[in-house]
Amino acid sequence: MLILSLIFLAISWMVSARLKNKFEKYSQTSISSDLSGEEIAKKMLRDNAIYDVKVICVEGQLTDHYNPADKTVNLSQGVFYGRNAAAAAVASHECGHAVQHATAYSMLQLRSSLVPVVSFASKWVTWVLLGGVLALRFTNSDTLLLLGICLFAATTLFSLITLPVEFDASNRALAWLETSGVSTRQEHENAKDALWWAAMTYVVAAIASITTLLYYIMIYMGGRRN
Repeated sequence: MLILSLIFLAISWMVSARLKNKFEKYSQTSISSDLSGEEIAKKMLRDNAIYDVKVICVEGQLTDHYNPADKTVNLSQGVFYGRNAAAAAVASHECGHAVQHATAYSMLQLRSSLVPVVSFASKWVTWVLLGGVLALRFTNSDTLLLLGICLFAATTLFSLITLPVEFDASNRALAWLETSGVSTRQEHENAKDALWWAAMTYVVAAIASITTLLYYIMIYMGGRRN
């Protein structure tokens, strides 16, 4: 398990580093429309007849997100004020989530419904799995480990559901960028490249979660055979 963890840690680091490099590169690439991330987000919302979502600026880097609870598109300072390909990509992607919310996109609704369960599971899963492995080893009881597996399965399911949600938001963003006149063909390709690498971080996380889940299932099955 240690070797697998190190492998996925290395892959995650490489993807994150690549993503950071891409965004640094495209942050230096201006767009012909000269619109800021804030202006792009507001335009995309208007073009999709969404008037009840606010666009606000938040601190941090790559902290951009859409909050369905209070209907806010939260853009980091670099994206909010940026007039470049990276800002255009991120701002339109987050608005893609707002469009999903407005159109009742089923996968987003499913992910949102799982948030309370995943919040609980994430808080306790590490300790329950650790206790379950120890209990299996020293008392031959597998109940606690099974509970831990169920909790981890919930977080894995959340990671898997996140994939279509993120890819769909990017597809909506890119389709809008292509038809709105905000970006040229080359600028559109730059945004597509940036969003692809952002999506890869979710892919790596999902694969790592599946692998870890299978590892604990194997421990559980081995304990039952013994």
